[in-house]
Amino acid sequence: MTTDKAYLKINNQEVELPVETGTEGEQAIDIKTLRASTGGIVTVDPGYKNTASTRSKITYLNGEAGILRYRGYPIEELADKSTFTEVAYLLIYGELPDKKTFDKFVADIKDKSFVNEEMKNIIDGFPRSAHPMGILSSLTGAMTAFYRDVTDISNKEVLYNTIVRTLGKFPILGAWAMRKRNGWPLTYADSRLSYVGNILKMMFEKPMEPYQVNPVAERALDKLLILHADHEQNCSTSTVRLIGSSHAGLYASISGGVSALWGPLHGGANQAVLEMLEQIRADGGNVKKYIDKAKDKNDPFRLMGFGHRVYKNFDPRARIIKKSADEVLAELGVDDPLLDIAKELEQAALNDEYFQARKLYPNVDFYSGIIYRALGIPVEMFTVMFAIGRLPGWIAQWKEMRENKEPIGRPRQLYVGPAERHYVPMENRK
Repeated sequence: MTTDKAYLKINNQEVELPVETGTEGEQAIDIKTLRASTGGIVTVDPGYKNTASTRSKITYLNGEAGILRYRGYPIEELADKSTFTEVAYLLIYGELPDKKTFDKFVADIKDKSFVNEEMKNIIDGFPRSAHPMGILSSLTGAMTAFYRDVTDISNKEVLYNTIVRTLGKFPILGAWAMRKRNGWPLTYADSRLSYVGNILKMMFEKPMEPYQVNPVAERALDKLLILHADHEQNCSTSTVRLIGSSHAGLYASISGGVSALWGPLHGGANQAVLEMLEQIRADGGNVKKYIDKAKDKNDPFRLMGFGHRVYKNFDPRARIIKKSADEVLAELGVDDPLLDIAKELEQAALNDEYFQARKLYPNVDFYSGIIYRALGIPVEMFTVMFAIGRLPGWIAQWKEMRENKEPIGRPRQLYVGPAERHYVPMENRK
């Protein structure tokens, strides 16, 4: 809603720009007419840190206040009372479902949880050394060859079937990536298990050994996936929307999101936590030494999993998942020196005035790495788990972008290369 005006003076010209106010009071200057009204002037905003690329009704995030809400619902309530599949429905369709609608949604996801056998030919082509994220991105894109993708969203039945098919098959593809790396036979979901229970079963079930889902592990993973389900216009989500803005289908757009998430500056943060813990253990396990190194501004060492580029006060997701991490460690009784170092590091940082003053608290990546490690999930699968959690958000954002008829993404640039020059024959070049 436009409530105010902003004025820009440039080259003796004053331009009037509307100011919009969002639901939670955030304000944004609408500059879509800037270039046309000034004869070609654009803004420069590397990384789009100050640019709202869209108007969205899905997720509200306030980093200063430590607030995260999906469709208006506080993340604390959803993590405590809901399930991952219910949150997926909420994100994608905007409202919490009634029982009949939800039961159908779950049943339809299970009905689509079967992957064409020829997909196995593709995964067979990867060497065992292939990174699971590379496999997941490739298999997701390959779904376009086996299943009808949705490019025309006016057909609501096709759109719904594509959504439940994606939710049903994506965790299987992720589990297959892990089993390929382990040299294990590929497996499928069990209709008697929950969505999250099946993720655990498909990853860890071994031939001749029926897999029993640990309810504590299932609950912790369900909660962790909820916390990762959406996070506003981050790198991978923006990638999904940008690809989809060309009217590319859902599978192709999500495949791009997987690739964006793979980057170490985005989805690899919890992997970096474990690598840091390995570094501390290899150096004798002296946590105090590394706390001191983190305080030394001349030392390049940085504590991974502490603080957050968006949350300037605290990460609300970390408060929720810390309890689950404690429950998982207590239930499984894991004897792991890396997890012992993690707990010592957590306590040292939480009780240190240096970190308290700078609000460098453990974030969700710190605790998710601990949980994944305790569950026996290998480090190279951490980002795959992140992708499975983020899937409903990607679907919701893609769907919203298409339903809003947003134009194809086409950022501008400020050219700073050579001015016009002319070709010189090779023999005349100095």
